[in-house]
Amino acid sequence: MSISIAQVVVWAIVGLIGGSLVGLIVKGERKGFGFLTNLGLGLAGALVGGLLFRLLGLFPELDQVAISLRDVVAAVVGSLLVVAGLWFRQTKSAGP
Repeated sequence: MSISIAQVVVWAIVGLIGGSLVGLIVKGERKGFGFLTNLGLGLAGALVGGLLFRLLGLFPELDQVAISLRDVVAAVVGSLLVVAGLWFRQTKSAGP
């Protein structure tokens, strides 16, 4: 499987959109977690959400869009799952 520069750019754009949306949802601030954290969170979320959506066969009709709306939705859902996992890990390690 060969990955092109164009695909990496699209992943970065989708990741930044997804991470920024999650930062806005979670923090309620326009800047979210900051540029680099939003990007990292979005890329991690895109990976988690993309795998989850493909495994479960969710919204396959959204693949018809060039920068797939399915990918953005999956990045947001995946980013929320990553944030929830980090939050759970943090609260569990804090303990009583």
